[in-house]
Amino acid sequence: MRARLSRLLLVLGLLVAAPLAALAQDGISQKKPEKILAKKAKEDKKAKARKEKDDWKRHLSIQDKQTRKRLKKNTKRADRSGSGPHRDGGLRGLFGRKR
Repeated sequence: MRARLSRLLLVLGLLVAAPLAALAQDGISQKKPEKILAKKAKEDKKAKARKEKDDWKRHLSIQDKQTRKRLKKNTKRADRSGSGPHRDGGLRGLFGRKR
């Protein structure tokens, strides 16, 4: 009877202690989730840029040649002048609009 009781207590003790030991080993450092999130954000950013590039290429492939040339020309001009407001040139700026 005593042996049976001790075996029962031993089994119950192991059943209670086993999950606690497993949880103690399962923890990860605090920096690891941050690294995982940073890596995921970087991959998402790359995927988004790749998708936008593919979408733009598809859009250009649908257009005819003249439209592609016009888009290319205007894109180059916009890249040169930056994202500021557009300035009208020369005489058109002086006489083209009312003040």
